[in-house]
Order: sequence, then structure tokens, then C-alpha cells
Amino acid sequence: MKVSIKRFNVKMEIKNAGIELEVRDTDDQHLGDLVITKAKVIWCPGRTPPANGCALTWDRFVEVMVSASRGR
Repeated sequence: MKVSIKRFNVKMEIKNAGIELEVRDTDDQHLGDLVITKAKVIWCPGRTPPANGCALTWDRFVEVMVSASRGR
């Protein structure tokens, strides 16, 4: 995977607009974007805009990650 910062609108903490990471596979094919805001984490596959992406609140994101780490 190749992950690069696509948009970086922060100083010390994430602001409302958040940050956007571009995710590409090892063949440099664009897989999607990960948008991180103060309120949620949004996965946008392909060219999906954040408004139509798959969003998780931070609380739900933590629950999913904790659950995944227990399932190892």
C-alpha cells in the first residue's frame, strides 16, 4: 500500500475540515481516500466523495479496532 497525505488542513489538532489521505496499492492504482475529521473517520472507495463515504464515529472506530485486535 502507498498512503500519502492528499490534503493537510491542520496545525496542531485536526480541525473541522480534517485531513485526507490518498490510498494506492503497490501498482499505484488509486483505491480510495481516508478522511479524518474531529467527529469521524470516513473511507471513500474510488472517487466517492466524503458525503457518500462509509463513516464511523470515533467511538465506533475504537470499538471496531479493539474488537479486531482481540480477534487476532
